[in-house]
Amino acid sequence: MNKDQVKGKVEEVKGKIKEAAGVILDDEAMEVEGNVQKNIGKTQEGLGNLKEDIKKAL
Repeated sequence: MNKDQVKGKVEEVKGKIKEAAGVILDDEAMEVEGNVQKNIGKTQEGLGNLKEDIKKAL
């Protein structure tokens, strides 16, 4: 597991929490911000996965 995978997962979880808080508090801006943060985390984690796959292939 590399740092991109870890950081990505952390951002994804933070985004999910923020998104849920936005829903609970009826704060659409917070909900959207959480959704964006969640997707950025997923992308970063995917980049980390790709790096690991390349490392294993070499």
